[in-house]
Amino acid sequence: MSETFTAPPAEPVSVETVIIGAGPVGLFQIFELGLLGINAHIVDSLPAVGGQCTELYPDKPIYDIPALPVCGAQELIDRLLEQIKPFHATFHLGQEVTEVRPAADGKIHIATSAGTRLSAGAVVIAGGVGSFQPRRLALPGIEDFEGSSVHYRIKSAGDFHGRDLVICGGGDSALDWTVALCDKARSLTLVHRRAEFRAAPATVARMRELVAAGKMQLVIGHAVAVHGENHKLSGVVLQTNDGQTTLQVPADQVLAFFGLHPKLGPIAEWGMELEKKALKVDTEKFQTSVPGIFAIGDINHYPGKKKLILSGFHEAALASFAIQHHLFPEKRQFLQYTTTSPIMQKRLGVAGAEPH
Repeated sequence: MSETFTAPPAEPVSVETVIIGAGPVGLFQIFELGLLGINAHIVDSLPAVGGQCTELYPDKPIYDIPALPVCGAQELIDRLLEQIKPFHATFHLGQEVTEVRPAADGKIHIATSAGTRLSAGAVVIAGGVGSFQPRRLALPGIEDFEGSSVHYRIKSAGDFHGRDLVICGGGDSALDWTVALCDKARSLTLVHRRAEFRAAPATVARMRELVAAGKMQLVIGHAVAVHGENHKLSGVVLQTNDGQTTLQVPADQVLAFFGLHPKLGPIAEWGMELEKKALKVDTEKFQTSVPGIFAIGDINHYPGKKKLILSGFHEAALASFAIQHHLFPEKRQFLQYTTTSPIMQKRLGVAGAEPH
């Protein structure tokens, strides 16, 4: 009988701050801390930065970012990444934070699903409303096809050209992709449980034109079964709402857009006070009920809270000063401006900055 020996876990790496969540607010927190000379490690469960902006609506326009009349969601992330380059943050992507625990030495211990262990002077939780989980197709055996033939998100539209597609859902995502892929697919069937749609009226009208032209079919009903083997789909069984008609349509790819539901996950177990399923913070420091742990963006709650990216940027700015005071309580704080401060200009790597 063989024995397996597991090496003891490595000592945690000591860092100044850890940011949990690499969406726009988490990225801007890197910038605000960097201006104050504070380095950050940032952790996200997704394999790429951007949070909801990248994962849910990369092409959607945003109109309320100051000085940018219109900005694509992915464009905003790209601009933020460019802005934080001078601060050389360390990214830990594709890792879910599994533990946040205050230690006896005043530091905060962080552990991730990938085995990363950090000991931080301060932690900023910028995890949006938690991790987003797709609402799945509730059909027997569906897990055999998820990721290969059944998808809840689209990464590359080209993967679905020339395919037999079934698209499920009645919101913007379902209708947008129906219209976009109709001329590219070999066949396309849209399935929705009722005749009314939640998508933009112009997109719904275009979909109905495609149905009338015989380029696709619309079924008012729902999927009841899938068929295939070796993780490859061959068809979907649909039932109309009247329960009288059952259809079997060819399908090698299914796109299901039933929306996403947020899941707080381990955050709810980290011992911080919650209010309205969010982390309760004050509006001076944006600190949670646990000293040294701060929360910004959609994950926090306080009187008058507005879930806007703009508000999250403001919270990141104030939290950075509170973090500076938490890390260096003996250090005198004073407000400096990037337009005039040689120290900040040097940190930013601005040409012509005077040495300090």
